[in-house]
Amino acid sequence: MTDRTGERLIADNRKARHDYHLLDTFEAGIVLLGTEVKAIREGRVNLRDSYGRVENGEVFLHNVHISSYSHRGYADHEPLRRRKLLLNKGEIRKLIGKTVERGCTLVPVRMYFRSGRVKVAVSIAKGKKTHDKRETIRRREIDRETRAMVKGRGR
Repeated sequence: MTDRTGERLIADNRKARHDYHLLDTFEAGIVLLGTEVKAIREGRVNLRDSYGRVENGEVFLHNVHISSYSHRGYADHEPLRRRKLLLNKGEIRKLIGKTVERGCTLVPVRMYFRSGRVKVAVSIAKGKKTHDKRETIRRREIDRETRAMVKGRGR
């Protein structure tokens, strides 16, 4: 599925939208091996429970699960290895400043193709409290009921 910006969604981290308040989002390239790119083209990616970390002035993604490519030969990759994100120095400085704040973390929100290259949208996020999660669910249910009522009146 391609949208008007030429992006094709690979994976979406819906759990992140439920568990965190997303504050600021950055687009980053990612360093991958050949078999990883082929597995990604097959849609074998899971962003759930993944997070980013700044280490020695570089940003890495941890726990992104990229399964093995189906037609691999002798070449293979480790599914849960840490992967380097490609950001410019100004963006990395912003990330360092924000993640030092209490309770902020880096969360990959979605992975997509843009112009044939794999990109990752990484957000600075603050964890939601349990009552915030309940409020989000309550609001979603009210919206769903409202849409059903409006749809029912049209007939």
